[in-house]
Amino acid sequence: MTYEPFYYQAFAERFILEHDEAGLFLDMGMGKTVIALTAVEKLLRDYFAVAKVLVIAPLQPARETWPQELEKWEHLRDLKAVQVLGPKQNRLNALAADADIYIINRENVPWLVEHYRKRWPFDMVVIDELSSFKSAKSERFKALKRVRRYIKRIVGLTGTPAPNGLLDLWPQAFLLDGGQALGTAITRYREQYFDPDKRNAMTIFSWKLKPGAEKVIYEKLDGLCISMKSADYLELPDRLDIRHELRLPKAVQAQYRQLERDMLLPLKGGDIDAGSAAILANKLLQLCGGSVYDENGEAREIHTAKLDKLEQLLEEANGQPVLVFYGFRHERDRILARFPQVVDVKTPGAVERWNAGEVPVMLAHPASAGHGLNLQFGGHIAIWFTVPWSLELYQQANKRLHRLGQAETVLVHHLMIEGGVDSRIVASVLAEKDKTQSALIDALRAMIKEAR
Repeated sequence: MTYEPFYYQAFAERFILEHDEAGLFLDMGMGKTVIALTAVEKLLRDYFAVAKVLVIAPLQPARETWPQELEKWEHLRDLKAVQVLGPKQNRLNALAADADIYIINRENVPWLVEHYRKRWPFDMVVIDELSSFKSAKSERFKALKRVRRYIKRIVGLTGTPAPNGLLDLWPQAFLLDGGQALGTAITRYREQYFDPDKRNAMTIFSWKLKPGAEKVIYEKLDGLCISMKSADYLELPDRLDIRHELRLPKAVQAQYRQLERDMLLPLKGGDIDAGSAAILANKLLQLCGGSVYDENGEAREIHTAKLDKLEQLLEEANGQPVLVFYGFRHERDRILARFPQVVDVKTPGAVERWNAGEVPVMLAHPASAGHGLNLQFGGHIAIWFTVPWSLELYQQANKRLHRLGQAETVLVHHLMIEGGVDSRIVASVLAEKDKTQSALIDALRAMIKEAR
């Protein structure tokens, strides 16, 4: 296929070519992959600016999306790419191959850094979903930080740079520029721009922005990052969010309130015990879905309200393909047991069959299918069996259908329990996080119209 970039894609490509350190905060569905690969092709073939490129991506995009994009576009087919995936020997064989691009999943970054140490051979690195490096405590961040000085050019791609607030930005900015914009230490960054918020004696649980700090942070990122929203540049179909609040039977309501109040729900064969507020929140979220892990690790079914509603919605779809997102393994097992027509997204060939219209219902966890998969050609209906706490996973998963190439209005159904924690997630937690996310995107949005 011949690549004819939109204006914003050409603009983003030029930004990569003109900056050794580039953060592209592009909304989901705007073609971050082909933009980055086109720039890589020019840096390798036309400018001779780099010799060996490493692409770090979530596992499924590393397996499918990046190789597919290289095959899809005619101007990229001369690039030789290998996948550094799977068992150790397979990874070593891939690294030994003569290639232009080496694609690795982010979980194996610590292994890769330890393997090469000071012999780091990649003069350019592209990080797909840069926000997955948002924790300065994560092993993947610490590993890449060790070899950052050996990297000549770096590109970070994400549509959700600050899913949980602006504290998430420091690790990502550091990997891009080594600390030039936001400083070389997260403690200094935190002290400079944030004040303690929720705390217990000496323990600080959260931080809040100092007055005026938000604007200063955005200004410091100007020139390092550009940001664009799909609504500004793409003719996307409408998206309709539909919320279904389900009422539990009174006996189950009483069990929910007891667990919420006592952090304990006695059951014959194994109690449901929540030892902390965080555990309690997840237990309540599981209970909203109908099944909860007990103290023995066994899934205990409490009700079938969401399964019954899911059955109704699948029937109303009248044969149209439906994408279902679940939150817990026992939800996956219960859905597969009840609906034999359902295909797990991890099944080999499932994505291709989905886009060919051969899968009536596909089941996916947002953590595994939320990044990089193009599912817009197979259907336009999504159902959230359980909504995640993470804004990033929520937004990314919804964009699997609501992206360029989708021809229908996208319908996003949310199954929620009346008065349950899942309804609060949609109404409060995700909505509140999105305020910060949207503010960041707006502040960094590239002024493309002026550039014309």
